[in-house]
Amino acid sequence: MLIPDFPFSYDKYIRHPAGLGHIPANSHGRKVAIIGAGMAGLVAGHELMKLGAHPVVYESSQLGGRMRSATFDGVDTPVADLGAMRFPQSGRTFFHYANAAGVQTEPFPNPLTSATPSTVIELAGEKFYAKTMDDLPAVFHEVSNAWRTSMDSVQIGEMRRAIKHRDTATIKALWDPLVASLDDESFYGFLARSPGFRDLPFHHREIFGQVGFGTGGWDTDFPNSILEVLRVVFTDADSEHHRIVGGAVQLPKKLWTLEPPHVAHWPRGTSLASLHRGGPRLGVARIHRNPQGSITVTDRLGNEDNYDAVVVTCQTWLLSARIDCDEALFSHKMWAAMERSHYMQSSKTFVMVDRPFWRDADPDTGRDAMSMTLTDRLTRATYLLDDGPGRPASLCLSYTWNDDAMKWLALDPHERVRLMLHSLQKIYPDVDIASHIRGEPITVSWESDPNFMGAFGNNLPGHYRYQRRLFNHFVQQELPAVEQGIFLAGDDISFTAGWAEGAVTTALNAVWGVQRLFGGRSHGDNLGPGDVFDALAPVDLDGNSV
Repeated sequence: MLIPDFPFSYDKYIRHPAGLGHIPANSHGRKVAIIGAGMAGLVAGHELMKLGAHPVVYESSQLGGRMRSATFDGVDTPVADLGAMRFPQSGRTFFHYANAAGVQTEPFPNPLTSATPSTVIELAGEKFYAKTMDDLPAVFHEVSNAWRTSMDSVQIGEMRRAIKHRDTATIKALWDPLVASLDDESFYGFLARSPGFRDLPFHHREIFGQVGFGTGGWDTDFPNSILEVLRVVFTDADSEHHRIVGGAVQLPKKLWTLEPPHVAHWPRGTSLASLHRGGPRLGVARIHRNPQGSITVTDRLGNEDNYDAVVVTCQTWLLSARIDCDEALFSHKMWAAMERSHYMQSSKTFVMVDRPFWRDADPDTGRDAMSMTLTDRLTRATYLLDDGPGRPASLCLSYTWNDDAMKWLALDPHERVRLMLHSLQKIYPDVDIASHIRGEPITVSWESDPNFMGAFGNNLPGHYRYQRRLFNHFVQQELPAVEQGIFLAGDDISFTAGWAEGAVTTALNAVWGVQRLFGGRSHGDNLGPGDVFDALAPVDLDGNSV
């Protein structure tokens, strides 16, 4: 996912045999507070530990953040991935850590992929069964061709070639003008005026919104900036997805205990777990600058510790809504950028079933009894996740975003399941889904979780300048002293919010920032993101430095 805004090869940076450089010996053991034990916090803590700093991780909920997996009562498998559940192969920096931690992955059963036995698309009461795109009626091919034509108008082929060859000059030459011309455009506005769709009936845009590309329907994204969508398709983020065997939380759990082969200052065998003696610190209640100039972090029980640097990986709204954070730690423009962050709502509901009954063949048609399902009903998307024949399986009855997710917010788990089964019964009248369900359902609405207040960021039209401020914040040499030493990281700070790759890469930005603050440097053969920032920096639409 070589993002066009800042096309720095993080995967090469983290894999380079020279490592990330050093911090001087007199800075070894200096404490860095890491706020949040999701992917960004754990990657930042792991890499700072390797450099010889002393990361101290705070967590208000549970290890993993939105890499959250849950198990059903009485069993270890199957699992329900409530947050991140599919990871694109183009996220090579993320997979560096997945490989280092030794987690296993397998293809995710997205619609019409080889990992999915079959797909059913049901719109306006009409049902279409397909194993491949070729099985669908002509109108779906017309919609697909219209999308392809629309992407050709923004030179998707040229951009993908440039990304493949890491041709940063061409990437910037293609992307920066698109930012200037499309920052104010919504996804729907772009689609309606695009050469692919503008001469087609509204029904084609409606089908595209309900069925979409890659993972399914995209109409809940229609109000968002088209730049958000272009980043996804340019970097192949919506294709070739894998899931983590045993649940997404396996990766943060293993990062927590991972002992790197080479570590400065600390003895061999050091891990984040060994530095913390039992687990992360409690959630943070306050962050303020103390009279000595360092930063004091106070946990929810009133325990205070002073730090030479702080890496904040929680969602930015929490810095004003849940954590008492000194206003002077960030400029007014930075606070504006954080407050303007737009978070998507998201809801999932899983049930455990006795076996993957959906693979049963209908005796009359030979078709699968049930399929991965896209519909315009309340459920929107239903995923079938099995661990092999005859074994209990996980059925994601519904995965929804934004307005569709809000429809579930006030309902308890059992009412959610009842309504979801009612919708699916209309699509599969001869399948008794309920008879296969075992145990209690597992559900989540991320917007109601006080430690998140939303699932992930997704910029609205006109928000590029805000995202640029958030992303650029790790380069702090020009900031006033009172604003230095606190670094933002997480997928919402990245230009690819909602993808774990963005959490990992912004964590590496923050590590570079702390390294520089502590008097360290990158290795001369492996320059870091801040070392090459001026050459690759996100385009400045206003011609200002902030």
